[in-house]
Amino acid sequence: MKLLRAVIRPDREVHVFNELEKSDIFAVTKMPVLGRGRQRGVSVGRISYDLLSKVILMVVVDEADYEKALAAIERGAETGHQGDGKIFVQDVVEAYSVRTGMKEAGSK
Repeated sequence: MKLLRAVIRPDREVHVFNELEKSDIFAVTKMPVLGRGRQRGVSVGRISYDLLSKVILMVVVDEADYEKALAAIERGAETGHQGDGKIFVQDVVEAYSVRTGMKEAGSK
């Protein structure tokens, strides 16, 4: 299994969710965060905003769905402008159901 952690613009969240659903991927965790990238924030006139509002979406998928999940997030989040975000990918070694305590299918 893979964990995709996408840091995106808040206004692109609905677009990403729609693209994931079109790809039959429905399980997503969302967290509002503040952050900045290479641009080090934004300046509007004489006012600087060091930290910008972003959203982190976490999606765990089987290896078979990894490429389509990655592509769906990219399609939904992309505006073509600096600050569109980043997607971080990690292997999921184990996953357990809180309700049953059972190891999830796809865990190594």
